[in-house]
Amino acid sequence: MAFEQAAIKVEKEQEFQELKNAIEHALGASEVGQFLKRLESRNIRIRDFNAVMEKGALGPGRGSGKTGKDLYSALTVSDQAQMREFYLFRIEKVDPKLRGKFHKLFRYY
Repeated sequence: MAFEQAAIKVEKEQEFQELKNAIEHALGASEVGQFLKRLESRNIRIRDFNAVMEKGALGPGRGSGKTGKDLYSALTVSDQAQMREFYLFRIEKVDPKLRGKFHKLFRYY
């Protein structure tokens, strides 16, 4: 029997989708280098999602003009947990060459 993640309904769909799009944009092939440079300049480890949100490293969401921090704060606790999981899943897809270049950001300790 294979593991299947339980489907949890997103309660604040608009904010969730805007934040998800902002994460996708920041970690997209054309923007990920800039995102990693922002994290490096602010001394934030990439897996520290709360610091990424608190220090405004993600940038504004598209459309609403709200920051990533504002969008994240507007989510319910279960939506926030799903967003953290999505972010952590998404950073694992960063190009290995960039991961090597910014290896300090990707360290676990």
